[in-house]
Amino acid sequence: MLELHGQQLIGNATSAESDDTFQAANPTTGESLPTVFHEATESEIDRALTLAAKAFVAFRQTSAEDRARFLEVAADEVEALGQQLIDTTMAETGHPEPRCVGERGRATGQARMFAQLAREGSWVDARIDLAQPDRQPLPKPDVRSLKFPVGPIVVFGASNFPLAISVFGADTVSALAAGCPVVVKAHPAHPATCELVARAILKAAEQTGMPEGVFSMVQGRTNAVGLGLVQHPETAAAAFTGSLRGGRALFDAANARPVPIPFYAEMGSVNPIFVLPGALKERGGEIASGYIQSLTLGVGQFCTNPGLVFGLDSEEMSSFVSGAAEGAKAAAPATMLHAGIHHAFTEGVNAMQHRSGLTLVGQSTAPADEAKSEAACYVFETDAEGLRNNPELYEEVFGPVSTVVKCPDGSDLEEFASQMEGSLTASIHGTEEDLANHRGLIDILEKKVGRLIFNGFPTGIEVCHAMHHGGPYPATAHSYFTSIGTRCIDRFVRPLCFQGWPQSQLPEELQDTNPRGILRLVEGEYTKDPVQK
Repeated sequence: MLELHGQQLIGNATSAESDDTFQAANPTTGESLPTVFHEATESEIDRALTLAAKAFVAFRQTSAEDRARFLEVAADEVEALGQQLIDTTMAETGHPEPRCVGERGRATGQARMFAQLAREGSWVDARIDLAQPDRQPLPKPDVRSLKFPVGPIVVFGASNFPLAISVFGADTVSALAAGCPVVVKAHPAHPATCELVARAILKAAEQTGMPEGVFSMVQGRTNAVGLGLVQHPETAAAAFTGSLRGGRALFDAANARPVPIPFYAEMGSVNPIFVLPGALKERGGEIASGYIQSLTLGVGQFCTNPGLVFGLDSEEMSSFVSGAAEGAKAAAPATMLHAGIHHAFTEGVNAMQHRSGLTLVGQSTAPADEAKSEAACYVFETDAEGLRNNPELYEEVFGPVSTVVKCPDGSDLEEFASQMEGSLTASIHGTEEDLANHRGLIDILEKKVGRLIFNGFPTGIEVCHAMHHGGPYPATAHSYFTSIGTRCIDRFVRPLCFQGWPQSQLPEELQDTNPRGILRLVEGEYTKDPVQK
């Protein structure tokens, strides 16, 4: 069992320069946990990123096989932490053991997925256009390009996924797979979990011969640590999952630098569900049950929990609301991640209860224990005028609370979809006839979200090659990019073009013989064959 020390992990060294310390708290009991963690200083942040910049020179030249092996060994080492990691995560988050075990599996599984991506190699999008020296009126040069790592990446650990979107989450493993060193800012709500995982990654780096500085982690609960990481001149890009307020502040800082950098923020959304008439008639009760399950999953602390539900006013819609209300009453309160999230949730629900035109139709029957930071489930109901008079309903309240909106006709559905801000997801429950009758709604939603779901629910994101977990602002800072799935590697690379270079000096992916056997775009056609001249 590893003994925690609460210090910064800067390459192979530890550091604790500051006397400013903090402790995590068990959200179930409110008790402080034993390990004392040191706030990172400006000089420690500087050392971590300076070391990462030095490591980048060597790390970007490592083979794809070496990087893949590094990720696989790191996954093995995270798993080797065993019950200590699970117990630590449970104590810091209030998550039940099955959730922690499942999330660890998601983290190690996606690391191995990125190892396979790096090993296969076609993700670099190699393109080759051959020279035409005799072309008139001007000769055409030999032009080749691929995706090239940008440099040291800063990753912010998320509060709601202490394993899968944190120190060893998709941000970190995709950056490492691309050839970029990583400096992680541990989340102050679960610093011990972060330390355990970071030490496993560093052990893997040593075992696989990676350059020192390929990975570092700093602790901090103040805004100064996050700003210092984003503003450091060696930081090439940063990735963040969290609140709109925090993400926007860091995004602004990234763009205010003398040399702006990409800042990829995933900031949550209301994830609306539209329940169309045909689906209501066929399976309204089933949809209501699934909606409550999605709403309460993870105590409503997923960025994809549904915050708004829309349907046309009818007897079937009233039955749907009744079913959802009964589901909310049966939902047991549960502990939220930490007192800060619980406080914000409580304030948000209290504000909703005082809005005119909004009716609370369902609430957990069992009382929530404030001392344990427990959240009850709440379902509100309103009509079209109620939503028009309460535009605050378009804003996310993080936790198990949602509002059902009964609309007079389809034009209201389109109106409200048009007024929505960018969202990670939207879900449509319907029949094929419903889809044909509401094509205008679909056209609007296609411009508003990153993932459009049919007859399903937004929670339970599949980690796969085709997944897009992003959306127009304010869901994310850059709607073109995803933070889940293999495309998230594209955030940490840029196209680099080689013109007129000799074969011996080209990257393997661009050489005529195609020694890696990857898929390439050669003269406008995709092929794995060697270049024929």
